Parts: sequence; structure tokens; C-alpha cells
Amino acid sequence: MESVSHLAKLGLFDARVPRYTSYPTAPHFGEGVTQQLHAGWISSIPAGSSVSLYLHVPFCRRLCWFCACRTQGTSSDAPVRAYAAALKSEIALIHARLAPGVRLSRMHWGGGTPTLLPPDLIRELVLAIRDALPYGPETEFSVEVDPNEIDAARLDALFEAGMNRVSIGVQDFDPMIQKAIGREQGHDLTRRLTEDLRACGLEGLDIDMLYGLPHQTPQGIAATVQKLLALSPDRVAVLGYAHVPAISRRQLMIPTAAIPRPEERLGLFETARDLILWDGYQPVGLDRFARAGDPLAHARACGRLRRSFAGYTDDRAETLIGIGASAISRFPQGFTQNAPSTSDHLRAIRSGRFSTSRGHALTDEDRLRGRMIEQLLCDFRISRAQILARFAITPERLEALFRSCAAAFPGMVEITGHGLEITDEGRPLTRMIARTFDAYDQSRRRPDTV
Repeated sequence: MESVSHLAKLGLFDARVPRYTSYPTAPHFGEGVTQQLHAGWISSIPAGSSVSLYLHVPFCRRLCWFCACRTQGTSSDAPVRAYAAALKSEIALIHARLAPGVRLSRMHWGGGTPTLLPPDLIRELVLAIRDALPYGPETEFSVEVDPNEIDAARLDALFEAGMNRVSIGVQDFDPMIQKAIGREQGHDLTRRLTEDLRACGLEGLDIDMLYGLPHQTPQGIAATVQKLLALSPDRVAVLGYAHVPAISRRQLMIPTAAIPRPEERLGLFETARDLILWDGYQPVGLDRFARAGDPLAHARACGRLRRSFAGYTDDRAETLIGIGASAISRFPQGFTQNAPSTSDHLRAIRSGRFSTSRGHALTDEDRLRGRMIEQLLCDFRISRAQILARFAITPERLEALFRSCAAAFPGMVEITGHGLEITDEGRPLTRMIARTFDAYDQSRRRPDTV
């Protein structure tokens, strides 16, 4: 109780801080980054290098109330087919600018519901992608799979295309909670899907769940975790539900009075975390857990864990190209984002140009601060030696930044011979601690939750 009180005094339960899947975060992207710059950054990718790809499918058969992603409902395949045609055109635009020998390191299909794509469209898209970016020897192809929107024909098409990792969103297995968030997905349905995936030879199974949902209790979340672990996932993500109805109006359907208080959210997370750790999973960053031997656990142990738009990754590719409406790309030079509106995106692609609507060109200061924030979120410490070796910062200025951070969080942060380290007690405050290295105006950020 004393620990919780201390965390409360430091503002944990009142704070709204970014998740820092990029630095600067997306609300600080501006309109000065154009489609010409996006095209130029693609052209500058070195010949023979590896890049990663994110393909966004914004369509869903039904819109879950808890979701704050950019999605739209559709009851027919007509808009999906039109969108897929534009995706192929966008891939062709990329292909025309790539240097010879660029290969695919990682590919992720997200949404929305990418598994609502019919089998023929899955095959057509993969053929277009492989023509532009041939698979490398260790290419990972992951797909977000909705148990309510998948069948044998689509699974066959995905496995033929090289899918070797699947991500399934569970959220919570309690039927009352599922009804409250507009996402009904029974445990038996999810179990049958995981069995089918394993029977097909799936290499990696990731399962996501949420804490902080309406009606959640420690006893209830423990039951969900036990059912989830019975599915034998390779990775588990325990993510905090962000209630932002001002941004996602469908969240107005969720009973606000039933949402756990901030102090209760911490208890829910700790209950889930302790059960997962007891089952032998390794902690990865703030909210991921992986089986020993999983590449993500290995990356954490070796100090190679990275932060990306999907959370934590062991991907070493310097470039991530986002395809589709609202998709974000990451280049060594900066970030670009496609038009968020599906219609605007389609209009640009059909006219033969990228739909880049905004972005950010990185400065040396951005790279310095971004790396320090990433180290905190991945390793809970900043390596003094690594920062001084990689960036043009004096030891005196770095120590001043360390001292300022430590002063803001007494007892939660220590300055050591290695650098700056977050104590075990301070780990719930990690994103708040990381924010002390954020030079951008926090009033411009998108609302978020701890």
C-alpha cells in the first residue's frame, strides 16, 4: 500500500503520457513532409539492404466499441477489392523507386481486419509484394487474425504466402465484458483457431489482452489469463485500455461507470503479469512476455530490443514502409504518414502519387532523445557509454539530463556507473520517466493512458 501511495504522489494515476512507439510521437508530425520527400526517402534505401513492411487494412465486418484504430465497417467485398487494387498500385510505386536487391525483413498485416480479405486478394497482394521486395532467408510474415473472420480457404492462402506468425486479440474472455466492449469472441472459438494454426505448422503465436476494461476484477482477469495461457502462446501482450471517446466516438457505447479506477488498473495489470511470469514467460519491456527461446526474449537478453509502432520488436531493419490509408513509415531520415481517409488515400494512389499527408524530418536532437527514450522503455536504463559514443553530446550535458530526471523521480531513478537506471519500484512510472527526455509540447499530444 505504501508503494502505491508513493506512485500516486508522483502522479502515476493522474498522468496521460505517450506510449512512445516513435519519437517524436505522431501528434507532432507536420505537413512539411511531402509525398515527394517520401518518394525520395524510398529511393535512398541502399541497394541490397533489408526493409520491413506494414500493410494496413482499415475494414471490419463489425466495429468493436473499445477500438480506437482507424477502421470502417463494410458488409460487402466491393470496397475491399477497390482498396486492394490501390494497395497493388501503391506497391508498384514503391517498386519503381527501390534500388536493386532490397529484400523484405519483416511484414505485418494489421487493421482493421486483414483476414476479411478474400483468398484471391491475399494471393494477389503477396505476389505484388514479393515482386517488389523478395523474401529474405529469415523473413517474418505476421498477420492479425480475427477468430470471427477467418476460414480454411483464407488460412490456406496465408500459409501459402509464407505467414509464420499470427496475432490474436483476446481482450477478455468474460462474456459480460465482451458484450460491454462490443467484441464477442468465445474461448472455444479462439481455442479451435489456435489448434488449426498449430496443425498448419505456425511458428509463432501472439495473443493480446487488455486490462482496464469495464467490469474487470482481479479474479476475472486471472480467469482470462489462465484460459489464455492454456492456448500456449509464444508471446503475450498485456495492454492498457485507453478510453478516449473524444477521438473514438464508438467508445461512447462503453459504460464509463464500470471502467476500473486508475489504482485498480495497476492491480489488474499486476495480477495478469504475476500469473504469466509464474507460467515461465520472460518479461519483455513494459507489457510483453515471451517464452524462453523466443526471438523477442532473446533480443531483450542481448540488449537488441527495439520500440516500433507495433510495440516491441527484434527487427533490425532501419526502414519500415507503411502501405495503405493512415499507415506510418519510418526511415533513417524521419517519419511519413499516408492520408488517414481511405477516400483521400485512394484518390492519391489512383493519380499515380503517394498519399503522404504529414510527417517529420528527424534532427540530431530528435535522434538523441528518441534513443534515450527507447532505451528506457526497452531496458529500463540509459547506457552512458552508448549514448556518448553514438551522439554528439558532451558528458556534462548528459549528466545534467540524468540529474534532472533523477530529481523529478526521487527513489525511482538512480544514476550509476553504467548510466541512468529505473529501480524496480519505479518501473510502473517508466513512460512518465521517459517523458522527462521529451522536448516537445505535451499539450499537442493525443490523449493516452498509463
